Amino acid sequence: MSSVVIYCRSGFESDAAAEINHHAMQQGVAGYVKAKPNTGFVTFECYAKEEAERLVKQIDFKSLVFARQWFAGTLLTNMPLEDRVGEIKQCVADFPLCGDLRVETPDTNEGKELSKFCKKISTPLAKSLEKQNKLTRNVKPQKPVLHILFLANDTAYVGYSFSDNNSPFFMGIPRLKMPADGPSRSTLKLDEAFNVFLTKEQAEDRVRPGMRGVDLGACPGGWTYQLVRRGMFVAAIDNGPMNDKLMESGQVKHFREDGFKYRPEKRNIDWLVCDMVEKPSKVTQLMIDWIVNGFVKELIFNLKLPMKKRFDSVYECLQLIDDELTHYNVGYQLQAKHLYHDREEVTVHIQVLKVPQNLYS
Repeated sequence: MSSVVIYCRSGFESDAAAEINHHAMQQGVAGYVKAKPNTGFVTFECYAKEEAERLVKQIDFKSLVFARQWFAGTLLTNMPLEDRVGEIKQCVADFPLCGDLRVETPDTNEGKELSKFCKKISTPLAKSLEKQNKLTRNVKPQKPVLHILFLANDTAYVGYSFSDNNSPFFMGIPRLKMPADGPSRSTLKLDEAFNVFLTKEQAEDRVRPGMRGVDLGACPGGWTYQLVRRGMFVAAIDNGPMNDKLMESGQVKHFREDGFKYRPEKRNIDWLVCDMVEKPSKVTQLMIDWIVNGFVKELIFNLKLPMKKRFDSVYECLQLIDDELTHYNVGYQLQAKHLYHDREEVTVHIQVLKVPQNLYS
């Protein structure tokens, strides 16, 4: 296998390509990127076949912003329509025993047209792979995941990812439903962020009823809704009006203030969320200010992307965060991801681990 296959949002292939090229260079792996606009995936072609598996092992998947999913794989073309299963069986002969099978397509209109076919072939393929001893009968989360990414009914990338370094979601997309009483569709962005950035066990420990939250740029309340839904008491900061039902919950206090100027009276905020439309550098500086001054324990915020050089813009902001927090000796963990419900934006999560008291006392 010489290809690293990366799923991304259609239209963001150049950003996903720049990112995997950046990380491959850091790993000292030689190769080149193959990417076509609006296809929903890119590949990094390694000159040495064994390097693809090394990349999907050694690069932390959580460090990738534009990748929804990835695997090390091989391209199969011109498969005989009467025996595609046989072709795939030959391809996986040297694969390890996998604990899950995902027959997927790129997230494009063309990909959706293949979805029925993928469902149809999944069962006979799974049974055949089980007999070949390449797939367990029941899902085994600790074993590798076998991926078949169909590009056409006779063309597919076949490979595997490692379950401790991939997305747990089919096609890398959490399946969420718009709540009937949600104030706006933006509510799904924060819901997805909680699902992607925190495991179920982490969420139970760090997202609890009774916690204090702040939503900067809250109107009409899409993100506030997700905090309220999780039992938090929320300070909603926005000069605009809030959703009436949210205000009736008794868990929201509305402050008609500028989100860039508001600061809490006490340093006891558990979660800060922010989806304000502003230059990414300005939002980044605001988040750094909240962290360095010890106002908050965890943050989820969006960085609105420019039309060009989106990869550069995101990585400049992430580097600024690291430079500033390292300078002030702040301990933290960060993830950033171009989520399924994001559009021209990237969502960032920061858990603050340590802030020296002398910074704000």
